[in-house]
Amino acid sequence: MTANGTQRRNLVATTADRLRDLVFAAEPDSLVGALQDLAKALDVGIVTIQQAARVLEHEGLLEARRGPGGGYYGRRPDAAALERSIAAYLRSNPTSFEEAVNITSLLFNELVPAAADCADAALRAELEQLSRRLENCNTASDCGRFESDFQDLLFRMVDWPLFKLLTVVTLRVGVTKAGRLLRGSEEAVADWREGRQRIISAILRSDRELARFEADRSNRRVVLQGMREHAST
Repeated sequence: MTANGTQRRNLVATTADRLRDLVFAAEPDSLVGALQDLAKALDVGIVTIQQAARVLEHEGLLEARRGPGGGYYGRRPDAAALERSIAAYLRSNPTSFEEAVNITSLLFNELVPAAADCADAALRAELEQLSRRLENCNTASDCGRFESDFQDLLFRMVDWPLFKLLTVVTLRVGVTKAGRLLRGSEEAVADWREGRQRIISAILRSDRELARFEADRSNRRVVLQGMREHAST
């Protein structure tokens, strides 16, 4: 790429950053500015504004409207749009899935003890009922369905929306990955089942430290071991 091309790309990226600031400074669905006004306010050309705006439109942050009252309107990306974007990134970057699993397993060590603090009787009763399904989890697909329901319940017990988004996407992408950490052997499924039962029991006992210990022993260490084995193959 030529020096002019690099400068042009940097100008568009800088303009996109400044445009993001304007979007988040305004209320959702409000007018950020017309094309000419934004070019003047940001002291760049119309073409630069158009290119920067396309970046934000792709991110779900901006919408171009024509006609009377037209211009660029700020938006906020919804969870579904973010989930699609993250899922696409994980599928297109070979190492990103393992990285995401590593991150979510680390945060799981914080999520589980936080769930042990949940005092909602209805949610705790739901967790106890969910634990009874474990004895019927005999295949990798059974484990996947249980894990999805288990994670969903944990996130209702602990309000961590960003972690939930990353975890949900990682779980769904993991279903399509050939080298999943849970191989599906009888021994692996039995170990997973016993580990999940220990984690749930610690949560129901409201024992934060035990919950953290079991999350690390039955989840984090298993994930790291699986990643090492997968890397060596």
